[in-house]
Amino acid sequence: MFKKILILLLLSAITSFGQSVKNNNTPSKLPFQKGESLKFRISYSNFFGAGYASIEVKESKKNGVEAYHIKGVGKTTGVISWFFKVEDDYQTYINKETLQPYRFIRKINEGGYTKDKEILFDHDKNEAVVKNHKHNTEKMYPITNNVQDMLSALYYLRNQEISSLEIGEEIELNMFFDQEINNFKLHW
Repeated sequence: MFKKILILLLLSAITSFGQSVKNNNTPSKLPFQKGESLKFRISYSNFFGAGYASIEVKESKKNGVEAYHIKGVGKTTGVISWFFKVEDDYQTYINKETLQPYRFIRKINEGGYTKDKEILFDHDKNEAVVKNHKHNTEKMYPITNNVQDMLSALYYLRNQEISSLEIGEEIELNMFFDQEINNFKLHW
């Protein structure tokens, strides 16, 4: 439930900040930059606090290539956390020029349900290595061109031209999630 609320809040942020891109999907001016921080308070009935979610953009480098390090955190607070504790940590590292992810981290604890995974994307070889730190396993999966992870997809979509979309139209992308590629559609 908390994850669904977080995704809905972040998707609503997408439509608020979309800007145009060049035809080759290289951004002419990104609708986000380092230092951006979005914070959401999650409550029931406007007075019963349930938790918070935040997302922050930082800069990073990998082998001398400029990248964005985007970190999303969600956590229950107050009385809710006594009954159902949520501590979610999502991170992605995306190339500044291509907006493709090269590393994704998902470390969650939702009421005792836990995951601790890291995905390393190799877009040249069209493969992703999934490291499951909880079970100490590592496996390679084939990926398609321009695949996104769960968090990088939000920033990829924010960078798409949406002003010309008509009601009922959609933007599609491939999202690598839980060891498989899912066709993600943003309906307008």
